[in-house]
Amino acid sequence: MPIGLLALALGGFGIGLTEFGIIGLLPEVAADFRVTEPVAGYLVSGYALSVAIGAVALTAAIARFDRKKVLLALMVLFIAGNLISAIAPSYPMLMVGRIVAALCHGAFFGVGSVVAADMVAPNRRAGAIALMFAGLTVANVLGVPLGTLLGQQLGWRSTFWAITVIGVVALAGIRVLVPATPAPAETSLRGELGVFRRPQVWISAAVTVLAFGGMFGAFTYIAFTLTEVSGFATTTVPWLLVLFGLGTFAGNFAGGKAADRALNTSLIVILALLAAVLVVFALTAQSKVMTVVSLLLLGAVGLATAPGLQLRIMGYAQDAPTMASGANIAAFNIGNALGAWLGGLALGAGYGFVSPLWVGAGITVAGLVVLMAGSVWPHRRAPDTVPAVATR
Repeated sequence: MPIGLLALALGGFGIGLTEFGIIGLLPEVAADFRVTEPVAGYLVSGYALSVAIGAVALTAAIARFDRKKVLLALMVLFIAGNLISAIAPSYPMLMVGRIVAALCHGAFFGVGSVVAADMVAPNRRAGAIALMFAGLTVANVLGVPLGTLLGQQLGWRSTFWAITVIGVVALAGIRVLVPATPAPAETSLRGELGVFRRPQVWISAAVTVLAFGGMFGAFTYIAFTLTEVSGFATTTVPWLLVLFGLGTFAGNFAGGKAADRALNTSLIVILALLAAVLVVFALTAQSKVMTVVSLLLLGAVGLATAPGLQLRIMGYAQDAPTMASGANIAAFNIGNALGAWLGGLALGAGYGFVSPLWVGAGITVAGLVVLMAGSVWPHRRAPDTVPAVATR
C-alpha cells in the first residue's frame, strides 16, 4: 500500500478521536456542566449532524480544487474546533467547538476515500479505503480508551488539548506524505449534484444511515450501560472500550476484504450479524462475561460495514465519486445522530440503560431490509445503468 495512505489514516485517527472520544467522557461532562445524560448525548448527535451538513456542503464547494490542499485546509478547521472545545467555559460553547470540528469530518473522509481509492488498483480499492478508515478504528482501540482515562484523571478538557496536538501532527503528515491530486478538469457542481438523481445512491445512503444508526443507538450510551447495568466500575470503562476498539480494528479490515470479494452479499451477512449481536447484548447485559464478549463483537461487526458501504455508493457514482463519497459520510453521521437521538428518547422515557441496545437492533434490522430490497433493484433497470462494482 502507498505510504500516503498512512497519512490519511493519521488524519482519520485524529478525527475519529474527536468523534468518539467524548462518549467515554459523557458522565464527566454532564456532571461538570450540570446537564442530564440525554443532553450530554447531544454532543454526539450534534457533532454527527454537523458532519452531515459539512460532508455535502463543503464537498460541493471544494470539488474543483486540488484534493491535497483541500485535506490540509480541512485539518486546520479540525484543529480550530478542538481548541475551542478545550477552552469552552460552558456547554453551549463546547457544542460550538464540536460543530466547528465536525464540519471538516465528512469532507475529509469523502475526499480522502477518493484519494485512497485512486492510489491502488481497482481490485484493491475497498482495502485502501479500509486502511484510511483504520485511523478511526485505531482511535477506538487506543485513542478513545486513553482519551477517556486522560479525561478522568486530568479533567475532560485535557483530552481535547491532546486531540489538538494530534491534529497538528496529522496536518504535517498529510503535507509531507500525500501526493498532489488535482480534481478532474471536467468537474462541475451540477455534475457532482447529479448523482442524487440515481435511486441506488439514495438506497446506499439509506442503508448507511440505518447500519450506523443501529450501532450508535447502542454505543452512544455504552458508558452508562456498563456501569449501571453490567456493574462495572467507572475506572474500568476505558479498558472495556479497548475491547470495542480491538473489534473495530479487526472488523474494518475483514469487512474491506469481504467487500472486495462479494460486496452486497457481505453487507447483508454483516448487518444480520450486527442485529443478532445487539439482541444478545441486550439480553445478557447484566452478565459481565457476556458484556465483554458483546463489546468485542459489536465493534467487529459494526465497523465491518464501513468499507463496503463506502465502495457501494462510489460504484453507483463513478463520474462524481467525491460527492457520492461525501454524501455517504454524511449518511454515516446522520445515522450516528439518529441512533443517539432514539437511544436518548428511550432513556428519557424511562426504559433503562439496556433500551439503547434494543433501539440499535431495531434500526439495524430496518437497514437490512432496505439493503436486501436494494440488492434486487438493479434487475429492474437496464444493465448498462448498473456499475460492475455494485453487483459483485
